[in-house]
Amino acid sequence: MMSAALLTGTPLTGRIAVVSGASSGMGAVTAQRLAELGATVVVLARRKERLDSLVKTIEAAGGTALALAVDVTDRVAVQTAADRVAARFGKADLVFNNAGVQLISGIGELKVDDWQRQIDLNISGLMNVIAAFLPHLTESAAQGRPADLINTSSIAATRILAKFSIYSGTKAYISHLTRLLRVELGPEMVRVATIEPGMVDTELPDHVTDPDASRLMADLIHDIDCLQSADIAETVAFMAAVPRHVNLTEITVMPTAQAI
Repeated sequence: MMSAALLTGTPLTGRIAVVSGASSGMGAVTAQRLAELGATVVVLARRKERLDSLVKTIEAAGGTALALAVDVTDRVAVQTAADRVAARFGKADLVFNNAGVQLISGIGELKVDDWQRQIDLNISGLMNVIAAFLPHLTESAAQGRPADLINTSSIAATRILAKFSIYSGTKAYISHLTRLLRVELGPEMVRVATIEPGMVDTELPDHVTDPDASRLMADLIHDIDCLQSADIAETVAFMAAVPRHVNLTEITVMPTAQAI
């Protein structure tokens, strides 16, 4: 498979990047790529041992990284993390707001705990990261530095798929929130964007227990050349590397062969 790496050099030198949901998949690979391109990277997730391993990998390649074990649904913990970032490196100017979970079920099954978990992580967790790091971004922008808030949504935000109602609803919230935040933050030179991937070969589908949804995803992974985490990482890196006056606001990334 052809490498996803397109950027060269270290265009993100001097940037301080925070990546949530960084213990696996898109978050972990994006953190590595941002570090390769020169950014100092802070990785957030619950699974500390995975974060520590990721930091070792980044440092072994010559990068700079810090692991902070944080549950983003805990507002106080996220704020504490933001304060630690500022004390250690200065204010973050690139936030990849990526933590999320996908739990698929028919609405009539009334899996209300699964509903709540998705709302807590995909919406409240996302908002906690915004609340903690927005002052970092606005200050960075005021100092004339690039400032990026990139939220992870999904094509599920717009596709109509049976049994995806709660997950899709959370992703629709993220996509539309991003559009609204641009109205307020664009004039302050904070770039706000969302990335909406199609089928990515990550561990996210492993959380899906519904047989219909599991079969749909398994068939896609088997039948088509799915996106890899590195594809998403390169897209995020490019969004952050373009000139400060350019805001790539809403990028849908699909496997070429994916029809749904």
